[in-house]
Amino acid sequence: MSERFWKAAKLDSPSADKWQAIISNDSSYDGIFFYGVKTTGIFCRPSCKSKEPRRENTCIFQDAEQALQAQFRPCKRCKPTGKRLPEDDWIEQIAHYADNHYKQPLTLRTFSEICHGSPYHLQRTFKRIKGMTPLEYLQHIRIENAKNLLGNSQLSVSDIGSKVGIPNTSYFITLFKKKTGYTPAGYRQSQSLSRTVESGVPSAKTNATHHFKSSRKQSEERSDHEIGIPVYNA
Repeated sequence: MSERFWKAAKLDSPSADKWQAIISNDSSYDGIFFYGVKTTGIFCRPSCKSKEPRRENTCIFQDAEQALQAQFRPCKRCKPTGKRLPEDDWIEQIAHYADNHYKQPLTLRTFSEICHGSPYHLQRTFKRIKGMTPLEYLQHIRIENAKNLLGNSQLSVSDIGSKVGIPNTSYFITLFKKKTGYTPAGYRQSQSLSRTVESGVPSAKTNATHHFKSSRKQSEERSDHEIGIPVYNA
C-alpha cells in the first residue's frame, strides 16, 4: 500500500453535512474544507462537478496544503489550489491510475470521469505527452504484466488474461501476439528456453545431440579397429 493510502487512512471521513455538501456541489463550503478520493489520489473543492465518489473512498482535508502533504494531486476541473494543473501532471494522474487499476474494466470515459476532463481533450493530450492513447497505454501495462506472469508462474493462459484485465481468452491471445510477436504459450516457451541457456543446464535437445555424436564416434572407432586402422587418442 502506498504512502498516500496510509496517510489517507488516518484522515477523517466526511461527516453527514460535509458529505451532503460534496454530493450537492455546495459552493458555500468552498474554502472550509476539501475532499480527496483515495482510489484516484485527487482532491477537490466541495463544489466540484466531477463524478460523485463513493463515500467510503472519501477523506476530508482542512486545507489544500494538507492534501498536498498527503500526496494527493489537485483536480484539473475545480483547481483547488487556485492554479491551473499542468497537463503533464494531469496525464501522470491518469497513467498512475492505469498502472494500479489495469485489472479493472476501463474505458476512455472511465479515465475522463476519474481524472476530471473531457474524453476528447484527454485522448489528444495523453497522446501528445505519452506518444500513445490512454487505451494503448492500458494495453501496454496489461501485456507487460501478462509477460511477467507467463515467465514466472504456472497459471493458465486464460487465468493470466483474466488477471491482467482481459477475460476474453481469444482476444487476449490475439492482442498478445499483435504486441509481442508471440502467442502467450510461445512466449512462455521462449522464456523457459532462455533461462535454460543462461543457467548452463543442457536442454533435452542438447542432450540428444551430444548422445548422437558420442554414439557415432564410438561406431567409427569400432569400424577402424575392424579394418586394422590404428586409433590414436589425443
